[in-house]
Amino acid sequence: MKYVSLVCFLFGMLAEVAAQEASSTDTKYLEDQFYMGITYNFLLDRPDGVSQRNLSYGLQAGFIKDIPINLDRTVALGLGFGYGVSSYYSNLRAIESDNGVVYDILDGDDNFRRSKLETHLLEIPLELRWRNSTATNYKFWRIYTGIRLGYVIGGRSKFVSDTDRFSFNNRDIRTFQYGLTFSFGYNTFNIHLYYALNNLLEDGVTVGNSPIAMHPLRIGLIFYIL
Repeated sequence: MKYVSLVCFLFGMLAEVAAQEASSTDTKYLEDQFYMGITYNFLLDRPDGVSQRNLSYGLQAGFIKDIPINLDRTVALGLGFGYGVSSYYSNLRAIESDNGVVYDILDGDDNFRRSKLETHLLEIPLELRWRNSTATNYKFWRIYTGIRLGYVIGGRSKFVSDTDRFSFNNRDIRTFQYGLTFSFGYNTFNIHLYYALNNLLEDGVTVGNSPIAMHPLRIGLIFYIL
């Protein structure tokens, strides 16, 4: 909760700065400075035998400073700060031991409710933005693309079955994560994609003799607010 409180405080500070700037620039309007999104999370390049289960989801929210770079203000750069949480459900189980984290793959005969990896990230989005907006047109097409940097402030593994339940801070989750982003749409509803360029877990993590080199693909909706 302390991380969420910190993020909310920073959002409030940034919003106040944005409001002061908007009043001083008058007709020099800015676009899409706050965002909220929800995604379905895919795990690509899974080891043989690993499959996804349940609903792997992601939530994100943040502030982006809009920096127009042409006179019509239809092209801009965006630099921001945000918070994201992602859950990945699969039949890959992580078990904490004295020698580190051990992984195994559960098959169809194993009776379990869920096995989850969860990450909480502070994120820095950097975008190149195009939109056909004007100072008075609030419904317009947009295409935003860029890169998103993420720092994991909390990463956990959790397992629940009828007879067993445990959760622990998983140090195998990669601390620094980054990927490409692409958002497009009209007015309120916009499709959002994030493709990770590095693995979810650190290099050298294995299940049996196979490396776990999974990386996320997140697809969903993103909502922009002035």
